[in-house]
This record gives sequence, structure tokens and C-alpha cells, in this order.
Amino acid sequence: MTAAEAIVACMKKEGVSKIFCVPGESYLPVLDALYGEPSMDVVSNRHEGGAAFMAEGYAKASLKPGIVLATRAVGGANLSIGVHTAYQDSTPMIVFLGQVHRKFRGREGFQEVELDRYFQHIAKWTVEVTDPERMPEMVQRAFRIAQSGRPGPVVVSLPEDVLPMEAEMHFGPAFQKPRPVPAKTEIEQIASILNTARKPLIIAGGGVKSSGAEDGLLQFAEKYDLPVIAAFRRHDVFPNDHGLYAGHLGLGTSKEVLKTVSESDVVLALGTRLSEVTTQDYSIMTPDKKLIHIDIAFETIGKVYPPEVGIVADLKGALQSLSTMDITPVWKAWAEESRQRYEITSDLTVSTTDGINKQVIAIMDKKLPNDALITNDAGNFAGWLHSFYTFREKHTYVGPTSGAMGYGMPAALGAKLAFPNKTVVSLSGDGGFMMTVQELETAVRNNIPVICLVFNNKMYGTIRMHQEMHYPKKVMATDLGSVSFKDLARSVGADGYVVNTVEGFESAFDQALTNKRVAVIEIETNQEQISVSSTITQLRDRSMKQI
Repeated sequence: MTAAEAIVACMKKEGVSKIFCVPGESYLPVLDALYGEPSMDVVSNRHEGGAAFMAEGYAKASLKPGIVLATRAVGGANLSIGVHTAYQDSTPMIVFLGQVHRKFRGREGFQEVELDRYFQHIAKWTVEVTDPERMPEMVQRAFRIAQSGRPGPVVVSLPEDVLPMEAEMHFGPAFQKPRPVPAKTEIEQIASILNTARKPLIIAGGGVKSSGAEDGLLQFAEKYDLPVIAAFRRHDVFPNDHGLYAGHLGLGTSKEVLKTVSESDVVLALGTRLSEVTTQDYSIMTPDKKLIHIDIAFETIGKVYPPEVGIVADLKGALQSLSTMDITPVWKAWAEESRQRYEITSDLTVSTTDGINKQVIAIMDKKLPNDALITNDAGNFAGWLHSFYTFREKHTYVGPTSGAMGYGMPAALGAKLAFPNKTVVSLSGDGGFMMTVQELETAVRNNIPVICLVFNNKMYGTIRMHQEMHYPKKVMATDLGSVSFKDLARSVGADGYVVNTVEGFESAFDQALTNKRVAVIEIETNQEQISVSSTITQLRDRSMKQI
């Protein structure tokens, strides 16, 4: 078969059912090989960045590799932010990029870039396949690397003259995920530490989600009365309405939740790389604490903090093993206190003095089914979601720990394809939404009915906040113009609404839930209410006093 046909055969062997792309002449043989393949649905996007975000959102939701096809340097550069997001978010992704003809290399050929080198520092592995006979070997290795250990993106460069070449192909078995478990001595070490603990705390990250260990985490926490805090943008790792849930370590984390972390004496970091945001600028692990770190990737252990016990293990198996420990918890009051602190800061009771943002979250929390899936873009609007929405079930949240703008809506499309029977809602600001807004047409064309909430304050709000904090009253480059998102949505065949009152939003949201079509609800918000905790005036006043 041809090298292109071998790629498709590998994908079929690995169970791929969704592929995202922007077509390009450099990889037409792959598209031709996909023609008529009933097991794979190819979604053609409007922009490579949107395709990558869709694939990343699909992968996060489905726990299967996201597959992206694009062409040479221009397509590769456009989707690079999606690769970086997959890298920082530990999301399995495989990117196939058409490449310049081998005879034209080194002459600055049309759209020529050394793709494997270009992506090398933001991907788990990059490779250019120059021998057609080795295509099955390299593609199957790509699937293995993308999903083994800490998941991540792999980039495969495909010279256009190699793809139509025929060779005798040999295929290995489909990938099976390794699931190492802790050794008996390691479990004994953890038990010894917990038997002397008074205020232990779990910080649970994406490794719990990628190993499908949410139920195991719940059982483990309940058995030993351990309070659980979610790592940055991993809210659905543990039911937020459970008595042992103690909050979320993200941007703008409340002082009450931080107090819980500060007072803890043992931290069990489960499936988290202890990122800058989760650790609040690498500040939460003080010398008085003991760290137990369990992760699937050996390079993650000790990368940020040296652990008292560091274990390389799959979280699903690890939690089963840890549940055999002989421990008598003496910290029930501590767990209750941790929960009370979270409840103080996450109270969703609203009044007429609350801005529309909080009231929107309250309506979502009341009207959405428990299994509804939420995605969000980067921006201050997400603070209200993070603070007040209650994630009650697993597989209900997809968010970018990389903080990429333009992520929310395309990721929602990918998540909806992973879970077609779920209600999927994306949250974006006007700045981020416009960065990938063209994928609305992709949603309409492919009948992917998601509800897109756009919080419109006509500015890059997060940057404006920092501007007011550091350079008060010197507004520069953060103001944006007027856009009718309602009309924009309708122009591509989606339903469009614009609201500026709570009653207006509730009515539009009800219609969107009932109609089950692609919908955009533009929410006009007050620039003054820049964040959950502060107004622009308050930020300016505090900053001016420090000058």
C-alpha cells in the first residue's frame, strides 16, 4: 500500500473515529486514503488553530488522542498554539503535517520549514518520515508516545513525495496503556507518614482524569476522611458538592482556600505536575509540610518540589493499592473545617447588588443537567465560573491550563463530538471569542449544537486588570470596538441573542436549551466589574496609594 494508506490503516487500528483538519495540497494522498473510510469522520475547519483546539477538547473529553491534519509551515504555525496547549495540559494529540518535497528541501522551497525542529520544544516527540516502509512503525510509535506516561502531543512531518510511494507494510499490535502500581514498601511509607499527620490534604490533578480514577479518588478520600482540592482547571476531578471537596487552586484563589493549604501538614499530590498556577507561583509547599507525590511520569516527580515519597504509578491502580492502608484518621474536624472554608467563598446566593456575571453562573447551575459539560476560554470572566459553578460529575469540564485565548468555543465543539448526548456550553470573553469565531460555521455545517456564552465588555479584560494594578489610569491597547455577536452568529446560520439583564439571559438560555441548535448568547457586561473581587476603581485606588 502507499505510505498515506498506511497512515490511515494505523489510525483505524488505533480506533480513531474523529479527525480535524484544514485541507492542504501537501497531504492530499492522506485525504484520498480517508475517502470512503466509514469508520472515520473528517471535520474540515476554517482555521488550523480552531482544528487544533477542537482536537484538544475532543481528546480531553474522550480520553482518546486528538488527530489533526494540516499543511507545511503555514498550517503548522497556525496550529502551534494548540500543540502547546496539549503539551502543558498533558493531552494526547497527534499532528500530521504535510511537508515540502524532499528534492526541494534546503532551497527555501514553498512554505519550507524544518517542522520536526520547529515543534521540538513544545511536543513530546517530533519526527519526519522519509522512508515509506517505516510509516507504520513511526505512526504507531507516535500513538504510543502520545498516550504513554504523561500524555502529550506528537508531530509527524510527511514529505509530500513520500505519501504516494508504495511499499510492503508491516503493522504491530495496537497500543495498550501501561498501568504501573506502587510497590508494597512505597505504600507502607505513605501509611507511616499519614499515621503521624494531623491535617493531610489531597491536591488532585489531570492524571486522575486521564487514568479514569475519579471514582477511586472519591472512595479513597471517603475511606480516610481526606479533604480534596482540585488543581488548576481540573474542577471535575472530584464532586464539588461533596463534604470533602475543599476548593480549587487557580487564578484568584480565595484566601480561605489558601488558608487550608497553608495549614496542611501533609500534601498528597495525585496526578498533578504542581504547575505555577496550582502552586500559586510555586509558593504553597513550605518546609513544614511533607509531600507525597504520585504521578505517571518519572520526570514530574521532584521537578518542582522534592517529595518525602515520590511514586511513579497510574492513579487508578495507585488509589486501589492505597485503599489497603491500615490508618485510623484523626482529622475529621480538619476535613469539616476545610469544607466550611470553601463554602464561605463559593456561596452562590445572589442578590440585586450582584453583577450579571455571577447571576449567569447561578442560572447555569440551576438549569443545566448534572452531566452538562462546560468549556471556557482564557479571561477574567472565568473567575465567576471557577468560584461559583458546581461541578457534580466527572467528565463535565474542559479548560486550558495553558491559558490560551480562543480555546473555549472550538474545544466545546470537540467535547460535543466526544459526548454527543451531553449539553455542552462554552464561556468566552469578546476578545478570545473573536480569535476563533470562524469555527461557528464549522459547528453549523457539521450540526454540532453547542451553546456559546460571550461576556462582552469591549476590552481585553485580564490585561486591563493588570494594567490598572501596575500602571493605573494609563489605559493602553486594551480597549476593543463594538461587535454584534448576535448578528455574527445569525450570519453563519446559528441562533443569536444579545442580553444585558438577568431576565433576558434566562429567557435566551431557556430557548437555547430547548432548541438544541448552535447558539450564541452575547452578554453585555459592565467594564467596571473587572474581576470577582475588585472593580477598576478599587484597583486604581489601591495602586495609586502605592505610588
